[in-house]
Amino acid sequence: MERMDDQPARWSQATVYPDMWADPDADPRNSDGPSPDGELATLQDFLTNYRMTLRMKCEGLSPEQLARRSVPPSTMSLLGLVRHLAEVERDWRNWISDQEPLPKLYGKRDADFDGAVPEQAVVDAAYVDLEREQAATDAALAGHPDLGERVGKDGIAVRELMVHRVEEYARHCGHADLLRECIDGRVGQ
Repeated sequence: MERMDDQPARWSQATVYPDMWADPDADPRNSDGPSPDGELATLQDFLTNYRMTLRMKCEGLSPEQLARRSVPPSTMSLLGLVRHLAEVERDWRNWISDQEPLPKLYGKRDADFDGAVPEQAVVDAAYVDLEREQAATDAALAGHPDLGERVGKDGIAVRELMVHRVEEYARHCGHADLLRECIDGRVGQ
């Protein structure tokens, strides 16, 4: 077990604000111009930025670093988060659909985290799964632009689903901040 004083020193690539992930001018999440108009566009913008943040937190790490667990007994890792969010994206489509539920991507409960092993093939597959599931959920929701519409067997409001998506990514980006800082000392924003 690593001792507390064996932890990496905190660092940032940012030069303007040293506690930020990237300088404001270099941050791909920053855009020029006005913020989006309307509730749906605003929710989609936040979701896009949190998705990008998760990827940024994982950039430049080896499979071993991506699969590094947080603290016992937790099974959480950056790779596990990528796999988990792919699984969650698939499940959100089950909320929208009146059909039989889609099967889990990784099998049994917690397999998204338990199967996050330090192998390049697992890392590559996780990113493919995440991109595919995000695109499929986005496409399914594109047919429901009315945030007040109720969808699926349980009649969930599209607004509730969109807010839940933003919340899920935001929460896990917070986890990713701490995981990344433990791996190499890089601070997040």
